[in-house]
Amino acid sequence: MELPARLRQGVDSLLEKVPLAALKQAARTLSDRYRAELRDGRLHMGEDIAVKAYLATRLPATYAAVRASLDALTEARPDFRPKSLLDIGAGPGTMLWATSDAWPDLERAVLVEASAAVRKVGQSLAADAIAARADWIAGDATIDLDGVAPADLVSAAYVLDEIVPASLPKLVDRLWRLSADTLLIVEPGTPAGWQRILAARSQLIEAGAHVLAPCPHQAPCPLAPPDWCHFARRVARSRLHRLVKEAEVPWEDEKFIYLAASRHPAPTRPARVIAPPKTGSGKVVLKLCEPDDHAGERLFSKRDGEVFKAARRADWGDALTDSGA
Repeated sequence: MELPARLRQGVDSLLEKVPLAALKQAARTLSDRYRAELRDGRLHMGEDIAVKAYLATRLPATYAAVRASLDALTEARPDFRPKSLLDIGAGPGTMLWATSDAWPDLERAVLVEASAAVRKVGQSLAADAIAARADWIAGDATIDLDGVAPADLVSAAYVLDEIVPASLPKLVDRLWRLSADTLLIVEPGTPAGWQRILAARSQLIEAGAHVLAPCPHQAPCPLAPPDWCHFARRVARSRLHRLVKEAEVPWEDEKFIYLAASRHPAPTRPARVIAPPKTGSGKVVLKLCEPDDHAGERLFSKRDGEVFKAARRADWGDALTDSGA
């Protein structure tokens, strides 16, 4: 997956004259903070050079994860056509770009972001490129949402991992109250990220939400540590991306986990592939989370006919609509 052409052009323009050495150092610092899940009161992207390091190294991956999550949402609710977006912890507008790509008729967006440096870059990238009216608000996700109006789609991507755990239930409750229709949460595809999603999932179900994706049921997650639910998207690395990260491979796999919950149930919730498929001659083994709330591997062979054809086409993260479940 690659960034939309206009976004890529805007990023390239912003990074054109930035010294490579400065980008490398800022990227290392940013990576260290994300990996350590530091919550020391400092903004991960409080300075201009940190924002540009993010654009060079993290934006393509986070865009891919967000766009894939939106694809799953649209598959679960084909009738969903949001006119308004509220994005909490908006960064440089990643969700705005992905949502506008998924629903070109999006009319308005409110983006809440604490970092002035990030807001400035996000506004610059979206100017004259995004059709929806976008309003950027300076605010902390945990304390500055009073007065914000509800929206059809509320989102928080790679935000919960930056919040003190004790504040998460209150934030999830606030996000759900602001969701006129659907709430989408995206987190890193780590065991810790999965646990945050599980906690949010339980809280939202208790509040009456319908889980749209990735889960095909409302029951407790059937997976147990050390296993965990997550997905991956392969992301193309630009030349600058490779130089900044001192990487030779022209791609990377972004692992993520997400939760789409709505005030309206999904028409159907088929089994979902929750691990890379294992293929062989005339057969494929898929690890599935099933609508009957269990998870495990299933073998499909040619004698399964159309179901086998669907299984052979399925990839990690896909819904298996002809699973026979």
